[in-house]
Amino acid sequence: MGDLAVKLVGLPLAPETIANLRAGDRVELTGVLYTARDAAHKRMYESLERGEKLPFDLEGQTIYYVGPTPPKPGQIIGSAGPTTSGRMDKYTPRLLERGLKGMIGKGRRQKEVKDAIVRHGAVYFAAVGGAAALIAKTIKRAEVIGYPDLGTEAIYRLEVERFPAIVINDIYGADLYVDGERKFRTME
Repeated sequence: MGDLAVKLVGLPLAPETIANLRAGDRVELTGVLYTARDAAHKRMYESLERGEKLPFDLEGQTIYYVGPTPPKPGQIIGSAGPTTSGRMDKYTPRLLERGLKGMIGKGRRQKEVKDAIVRHGAVYFAAVGGAAALIAKTIKRAEVIGYPDLGTEAIYRLEVERFPAIVINDIYGADLYVDGERKFRTME
């Protein structure tokens, strides 16, 4: 259940990279990822249903479920901690179908999302809740690229360096939350 060493992972995600990730792996992500929360997911989903273009090409990309706070003077971005992933579950299978390969948030995913992760060769990472200021330090550049009217829920393009995360759901159907609970219960 996961390697103890930290794996350095480049973004966007390549299929061979995803194939080498297992639930429980600790990773540090470097490259470009995009932010989107509830309102942005709803808007992207509706745009896809109407056949419209999205603010960025989903192919191979990773979405971080975050609504960063405004930066203080001299900062690139304010606090940038993960939000609860389950709120995006309604929209996620459609985005995975269109090429999305990674998601970062916190909390469990519904069965439909886990099945879509396996079917479309994607991965779900958890970021540590409560570490928003620490995570913000890994963000080297932030730019609003879509839905600016949504304020902090706008879509940002982030350049990150050594962004810490843990693989929760992998392409093999493993779920760190389920496996971890099972392992803990057998220790009782």
